[in-house]
Amino acid sequence: MIRLKNEKQINGIRKSCKMLSAMYRELIPLVKPGIQTIDIDMWVRDWIKKAGGRPVFLGYKIKRIEYPAAICISINDEVIHGIPSKRKICEGDLVSLDCGIDLEGFISDQAVSIEAGKVSEEVHKLNVVTNECLYKGIAAVKAGDRLLQISRAVENHAKAHGYGIVREYCGHGVGFALHEDPQVPNYPHGPNPKMTNGMVFAIEPMINIGTGNINVLDDEWTVVTSDEKVSAHWEHTVAIVNGQAEVLTDPLEEVTGGII
Repeated sequence: MIRLKNEKQINGIRKSCKMLSAMYRELIPLVKPGIQTIDIDMWVRDWIKKAGGRPVFLGYKIKRIEYPAAICISINDEVIHGIPSKRKICEGDLVSLDCGIDLEGFISDQAVSIEAGKVSEEVHKLNVVTNECLYKGIAAVKAGDRLLQISRAVENHAKAHGYGIVREYCGHGVGFALHEDPQVPNYPHGPNPKMTNGMVFAIEPMINIGTGNINVLDDEWTVVTSDEKVSAHWEHTVAIVNGQAEVLTDPLEEVTGGII
């Protein structure tokens, strides 16, 4: 069931989203070659606590297995849900960060892909196009139209560049919980409700250089590309207000190395 939000509730989600984006603006410059991903996670935990929020990913369960960190850090062929560790980020890595904050019961969700040092032209292009897919999807949001036009916009742009689209994972409703209805796939598939004022959802293209096929590692969290080629991930939390999309999380391209 899709849970519509009123003006007061959207304002609460908006505040959570602004807190999350503020965290990213401070974090992104720290994501450089040589840093351990576990140190990034510790930094995120401390920042969110000091800001008065709660890291919603920490302890989140899938199949009774709790996610052990405050932020997902997925590198190169890791699509999503990468677990922070003593692994060091290397020159040329594409580092996807995905995080959410619970602020007084209101949930935000945002993901960015950071180019660590100088990446290859192939990886840079993937990152740019994945970001463009996100904004193509956002541009398709309009009250009265159908949800899957978002999916169609993402798919069309990714396919035009010959990229693979991850099908097993998708965007989702958000605001009262981390994952709510409706699902927002990155290709046209499944239920196709009308979009309406009060909907809040995360749009999050996960686009691969090669195949869209994925595997899940033995930790039962980390999702990787089956051909070991690089994947990119961008995400915004969006509300429908006065018939149009309002992006509640802030643009972060200016602090990700100017990818667009």
